[in-house]
Amino acid sequence: MAHIDYYFTPLSPFAYLAGDQLERMAEKYGATITYKPANYGRLMGETGGLPVAKRHPSRQDYRAQDLPRIAKRAGLPFNLHPAHWPTDPVLASAAIIATQTAGGDAGAVTRALAGACWAEEKDIADPAVVDACIVAAGASVDAHDIEAAKPAVETNADEGIAAGVFGAPFYIVNGTEKFWGQDRLIYLDDHLAEIA
Repeated sequence: MAHIDYYFTPLSPFAYLAGDQLERMAEKYGATITYKPANYGRLMGETGGLPVAKRHPSRQDYRAQDLPRIAKRAGLPFNLHPAHWPTDPVLASAAIIATQTAGGDAGAVTRALAGACWAEEKDIADPAVVDACIVAAGASVDAHDIEAAKPAVETNADEGIAAGVFGAPFYIVNGTEKFWGQDRLIYLDDHLAEIA
């Protein structure tokens, strides 16, 4: 059986625009997923990445054209300049981890939080927004469990750096086969089909 370690941040527009493709693939091939939201400020800094504002203007311009195209094709609502981006993603990331630990639908919580940021103009650093996303996803996690999960956001960054992760979303199958970006999900599907 295939296992997928999924590294991301709920602040990544590309993770949001991946929608539920990963979960549908996992269901199709009987694969399991471990959600690993990580401190991407540190992870990208240590692997040569730059924040959007520090990238060359040509890269920023391309991103501004490409993201709406991807959103249109995916059929997802999208705001290129959300009101609360960037924001502190630690609380939202910890909520995803705590949901997973409790056996809840971490994928649904992830999508709710990313959608809150990129489509609903909500601040996912706000505890009330995070709580509403958890409820909307049909999960149940208390504030104590979320607080207890916060150190795992840094642990996931450490593990991601050690595993060769450098961007989001990033998928690693069975600890070896790596796929970076929502546009590589088609190749992840091919790989899962081969090893199923």
